[in-house]
Amino acid sequence: MSKIDQAQKYLQEQKADGWLLYDFHKSNELAHTFLEIPHGTMTTRRFFYWIPAKGTPIKLVHAIESRVLDAWPGEKRIYSSWQSLESELKQIVHGRKRIAMEYSPRNAIPYVSKVDGGTIDLIRSFGAEVISSADFLPHFTAVFTETQGQSLIRAGQALDRIVADAWHWISSHLKSGKSLTEYEVQQKILADFSASDLFANSPPIVAVNEHTADPHYEPQRIGSSQIKQGDWVLLDMWGKEKHPGSIYADITRVGVADTSPSVKQMEIFHIVREAQVAATELVKNRFSERKKVMGWEVDDAARSVIEEAGYGKFFIHRTGHNIETEVHGSGAHMDNLEMHDERPILPGTAFSIEPGIYLPSFFGIRLEYDIYVHTNGKVEIVGGEQDSIMTVD
Repeated sequence: MSKIDQAQKYLQEQKADGWLLYDFHKSNELAHTFLEIPHGTMTTRRFFYWIPAKGTPIKLVHAIESRVLDAWPGEKRIYSSWQSLESELKQIVHGRKRIAMEYSPRNAIPYVSKVDGGTIDLIRSFGAEVISSADFLPHFTAVFTETQGQSLIRAGQALDRIVADAWHWISSHLKSGKSLTEYEVQQKILADFSASDLFANSPPIVAVNEHTADPHYEPQRIGSSQIKQGDWVLLDMWGKEKHPGSIYADITRVGVADTSPSVKQMEIFHIVREAQVAATELVKNRFSERKKVMGWEVDDAARSVIEEAGYGKFFIHRTGHNIETEVHGSGAHMDNLEMHDERPILPGTAFSIEPGIYLPSFFGIRLEYDIYVHTNGKVEIVGGEQDSIMTVD
């Protein structure tokens, strides 16, 4: 079945009249993904691709970039002035009542809210209701092949090895009495990335003590903290193989630069680990029963464990995010905090499970691995599991 046929099937299920894909200056990368527009293609003018629920698509392109959608079927219409653009659009959507676009009511899911308000206003001015493409879009942007899935598994194995090597490196420095900073550990990890042929869109997080209570702490060359005996350490890294279509892996581990952790560190660790397991088991059970599981439900499963332990206000981010060729993808997120994600987890997708507790000015614990749901519904943990706090022997 072609992409157009698939899209029309989803549109009919949604009782939508059609899907209007729109882009200006790559503002809608999801449209680029669906339309498989090669990276580097010049798209400096607005284009629209209309996929009706039934019938033949229509391409609306600017005269100076008239070939941008030539790879796709349908009638080509060309505009040059703003008047001709609006006139052609009005004809295309005439009589249509429900039009899907990359729009999210109240910006509830920002990851799919790519069409600007003015363009939404324009389509509405023609008498149409704009609905969200969020319910079916991930089938085209977040689902990947089993071959791509193997790249995710390999990336997870590499990260698991790199984090173990980094901890061994930290331990050996401490045993020999050498000084070491967060930044130096970060650079060591980046060197290991290069040696493992991994790419990351930004450097890993290496945080010590109170910095671990900041989920997005970034160590800098100047001013990063030293790692000393007895310190609490968090390592968060993400990366993918350096070939087109590869999928990110994303993991976080914690350790204490001592022979054993404190009672408080052990308490928080076990709560976070229990939350991670609860979220994972929900996903496994639903897929084994061939039932849907929504992103918000996974978040609730982890969050309820932490709330029942009395630390709910210190779990300040979602339980997990969709992962694909981007580390934060367009599919369902494990989220009922930052947004209420009602989208189901799809076979052929991946996401992180990373609950955390962050005690300001004290320390934080986040445990993260990835879940890969194979196209056959098999649920696999990627990146390794942490069942105990890393220590210095």
